[in-house]
Amino acid sequence: MASKLFSTEAAVDGALIEATELMGEMLKARQDVKTSLVFADDVQVKMMEAMKALSEARSAMVAVHNELNEAKLRLGIRTKMSGMDKPAEGAVRHQTTMREVG
Repeated sequence: MASKLFSTEAAVDGALIEATELMGEMLKARQDVKTSLVFADDVQVKMMEAMKALSEARSAMVAVHNELNEAKLRLGIRTKMSGMDKPAEGAVRHQTTMREVG
């Protein structure tokens, strides 16, 4: 499960990076052809809306990550989430006892 979570987070980050670079190229292209700020303003607005949606998706993935981490801790799983949905039934717990030394 952890690998799917991490790859989803990376995909959202990657999409946000690509969108940001596209926005920069769009603005540079408008300057290169020496057009008014008004030219293709509606496209810029739509691009900003898409970037906002990607940013909100990123925040949602951070929340998912945090909630899964909390669930992992409530279940008593102290290692990485590696596809294990719950502790194995009948798992033996070892208790360490203290002894007096000296």
